[in-house]
Amino acid sequence: MEVRAKKALGQHFLTDQKVARAIVDALHGGLPTLEVGPGMGVLTQYLLEREDIDLRLIEIDTESVEYLLTHFQGMQGKLMEGDFLRLKLEKLFPEKFAIIGNFPYNISSQIFFKVLDYKDSIPEVVGMVQKEVAERIAEKPGSKTYGILSVLLQAWYDIEYLFTVGSGCFAPPPKVESAVIRLTRNSRTELGCDEALFKTVVKTAFGQRRKMMRNPLKPLALARGKADVLSQDVFSQRPEQLSVDDFVELTNLFS
Repeated sequence: MEVRAKKALGQHFLTDQKVARAIVDALHGGLPTLEVGPGMGVLTQYLLEREDIDLRLIEIDTESVEYLLTHFQGMQGKLMEGDFLRLKLEKLFPEKFAIIGNFPYNISSQIFFKVLDYKDSIPEVVGMVQKEVAERIAEKPGSKTYGILSVLLQAWYDIEYLFTVGSGCFAPPPKVESAVIRLTRNSRTELGCDEALFKTVVKTAFGQRRKMMRNPLKPLALARGKADVLSQDVFSQRPEQLSVDDFVELTNLFS
């Protein structure tokens, strides 16, 4: 039995065993671990070998679920059929846990936004994503690829770009390169500003990333009765020039 890669699910099955083992080896371990989108189990086989990992899996594709149940012993009770983005993670993992996976390209950003929602429960994430997404997440201020996910994730996680994976390592081969990144929760326990407002400021600022921030943030300043702050020098910069700490200070101007 083989599983057909489905374009609608963004499926590209990793076939290179050396890459699969390297991804699993990148996980520090020692925590219950959720594999997202195991497909035909190329990562699963190596995860099951690790005695320091209590593995759970979630897969949305019925065909892949059937394959995993057929080819791997002990999947009953570990494997769930469902949508990770709709999963109530706190019910599955009452304590801290890690996430690993070859993330579907079409929902990789949504996966990371969900990780942010559970940042205090997820100390580590190892994931393979489209190379440009990995670069964007790991990028530092001053780059054209530095953006919303860069700021929001780097506020709470140390990001490591581990290695690039060529398209020939997949079936079917994607049209782009992939990359593996590792997120490790940093020591930050609070931002030093209103967290919801911080997200709003970051997303609004990057809404017109080629313009000085005075333009996209003016409506927010007016709505909060803070129009006077727009004269400050920071608003003459573009959003990609600001670090996480800069955005924290910027957010406090609107409080």
